Amino acid sequence: MAPKRIPEADPQTTLRAGLPDRYLTPEDLTQMFSLPSVETVYAWRKKRIGPPAIRIGKHLRYDPAAVREWVESLTEADEAA
Repeated sequence: MAPKRIPEADPQTTLRAGLPDRYLTPEDLTQMFSLPSVETVYAWRKKRIGPPAIRIGKHLRYDPAAVREWVESLTEADEAA
């Protein structure tokens, strides 16, 4: 009998439901926000307008709590305008 495979969690559901046990990748953000490409995430970082990222070796990673705070700050800014 084959071992049961645990399905990979959807980043959007994970972010809404609670904090995942891993940092998010730029690809996760691309999927989460339905962006045209991962290059958009890199452009946000270059322009310093996206969620804060940390570099682990040569890889960018995003703390889910920081991404949530960034989204909330955008929502608050939209409501204030």
